[in-house]
Amino acid sequence: MTGSPRRRVGVNLLWLVPGEVGGSEEYTVRLLSALADLGSGDVDVILYVNKRFSSAHPEIISRFITVVAPVSGSSRVLRVIAESTWLAFRSRVDRCALVHHAGGTMPAVRTVPGVLTLHDLQPLANPERFGLIKGSYIRFIAPRSLKRAEFVVCLSRYVANDAIDRVGLPAEQIRIVPCGIADPGAAFDAQRLRELLGRFDLVDRPFIIYPAITYPHKNHATLVAAFARVAEKHHDVRLVFTGGVGSGDSIVRSTIEAYGLDTKVIRTGRVAESDLDLLYRAATMMAFPSLYEGFGLPVLEAMSRGCPVVASDAASLPEVAGDAAEFVDPIDVAGWANALGALIEDPARRTVLARSGFDRVTKFAWSVSAQSLLSVYRENR
Repeated sequence: MTGSPRRRVGVNLLWLVPGEVGGSEEYTVRLLSALADLGSGDVDVILYVNKRFSSAHPEIISRFITVVAPVSGSSRVLRVIAESTWLAFRSRVDRCALVHHAGGTMPAVRTVPGVLTLHDLQPLANPERFGLIKGSYIRFIAPRSLKRAEFVVCLSRYVANDAIDRVGLPAEQIRIVPCGIADPGAAFDAQRLRELLGRFDLVDRPFIIYPAITYPHKNHATLVAAFARVAEKHHDVRLVFTGGVGSGDSIVRSTIEAYGLDTKVIRTGRVAESDLDLLYRAATMMAFPSLYEGFGLPVLEAMSRGCPVVASDAASLPEVAGDAAEFVDPIDVAGWANALGALIEDPARRTVLARSGFDRVTKFAWSVSAQSLLSVYRENR
């Protein structure tokens, strides 16, 4: 007797341009890595990627059947066209039973059924934060994509409820596949940490870290305004921004200059994952004032390293952080200043938050997320 035939599932990653899609990249890459670790006796996964993805993530493409599309990833227009032409043809030729469109939209032309990952509905909730062309396109295509999908994968219950309320998506069509967090381990290179801190003049200084690209919804400017008040009393403290340059960067720069904080706000730019790991471990706390998050993976990353978290009480963040963080209204400058200042002065409270954070992250595992996704791949409607 022969076993059941293996099911082929394609994963559309043409949209994933490394370094430009923020947390969506982290979630997708780590979930795929966990899926590879999990393995499957009945599902073959084929990745369809752009040329930039294949160069940036060789460790991922080496673990799956991978097909590189004839687009670099630089042009959104060409990516969209390729999804409705090249991908539609190729997934049919490869005999995929399903294509997982992991970037929040599905192409207009498809030859096989699709599963869609919905990271968030921010373009519908806050259209003013997006450019005219990109915002209009997503507001047009996202609701149609959701309704055409066999299943919709959401990272949080918050996003699922938003899709139900805003688009009318049936609840039975939704599957929750949250972010996970890997155990970073207790050991680290103390000498390398000291060298890293020395590079940014942070040795023996308290500092607050915020790891985020400077997109408008990340709300850096409110944090800078609050930090200005904190720095008046705590002269040695520094605010550290890691992450690349986004569309709100000019506002962030002008806010820093307006408060005269050029020497006290340290901008590292995008740092290696190993460096971010060390900065989490050394930071006095992490501030996460984002106005909108579909999940908020950095919250778990900080907690897993024993870094106390102060987060905004918006969107999915209370759902993710639970009782293991301090929460502040994202636009309350005085509230942020008070929360940060109080935590700087209260090491006992920081210890309580760090311990609560360690407990919280045990509820999230990439292996469980990967198993949930694999279950979606096996479903039929």
